[in-house]
Amino acid sequence: MHKVSVREISRVTGFSPATVSNALNHKRNVSEETAEKIRSVAKSLGYQHPSQLDAIKFVVARKTGAIVDDSTFHPSVIEGVERQARRHGMGTAFVSLDFSDLDAVRPQVAELVGDPSSAVVLLGTELGEEDYELFRSCPARMVVLDGWSDRFDFDAVVMANEGSVLRVVQYLVERGHRSIGYLSGDFRIQNFRARERGFFRGLDEGGLGFDPRWRVELGTTLERAYGDMAAWLSRVSSDSLPTAFFADNDVLAVGAMRALTEAGIRVPEDVSIVGFDDLSLGAFSTPPLTTVHVLKHEVGEIAVRRLIGNVNNPKNYTCKTLVSTYFVERKSVCDR
Repeated sequence: MHKVSVREISRVTGFSPATVSNALNHKRNVSEETAEKIRSVAKSLGYQHPSQLDAIKFVVARKTGAIVDDSTFHPSVIEGVERQARRHGMGTAFVSLDFSDLDAVRPQVAELVGDPSSAVVLLGTELGEEDYELFRSCPARMVVLDGWSDRFDFDAVVMANEGSVLRVVQYLVERGHRSIGYLSGDFRIQNFRARERGFFRGLDEGGLGFDPRWRVELGTTLERAYGDMAAWLSRVSSDSLPTAFFADNDVLAVGAMRALTEAGIRVPEDVSIVGFDDLSLGAFSTPPLTTVHVLKHEVGEIAVRRLIGNVNNPKNYTCKTLVSTYFVERKSVCDR
């Protein structure tokens, strides 16, 4: 039996394959009038919308690799994707794309997402708005994981970054801290920017000021975070330090703790530190790191369930799902 394809419908209707796919998948960037024409032709040709996915493509998008290559967070997310896919009888294919050169990666993206019967989980940790433009007419079903676009309509699954860090600052204030610094990753991914907003919201709501000298920019690997923090400490006096730091993630926090300790500054007696992500290295650091736990496996599973739901019940809108976190209190914070 002849299987009617999206390209065949495109030839008959005169609309592009991307427009046809968007109409058939009930995406909202197609006018209702156009969508009705396309669906009518598709029905007359005997087109059958794929009702089951055979496999999911997990796409790791690398911009610099400074985040996705040096964190145990992402393997845990991948495990969650694989686990949920298996439960639904699907395989998982893994692809890595280098977004450091957009012109070079553009044809690779087009080929990857050109099949409207496929499904993609895009790990968007390192991506910015200019990168998501490559996916704006994506025929394949797609969910962005650990990233999002404000310009384009994609389903996304992300952590509750801003609210989580707001609560971190509230916790530090409750423990008596009035001078709180910020350890900032030098590669400003969307997650870090959202965490920064939560940090300054927390200061504002707590009635606290911020000394720009307390913002320390660190490289996003352990080695660079340690080296950058050590260099910064060599330029400041110990009596000008804040009583606590929030770090964009655990890698920065652990690297900074080592530099502080080697400089003779005690953690947490002299300076407290809170991280984000709850990576295994934080549980075994000295002292063990107080941090924000991210549900790593669960966010991968949620992304797969969203894809399956979109296949079974197509809709003409997108959703950004915020996955909650919880606080893990260890030994890197003390009262003031």
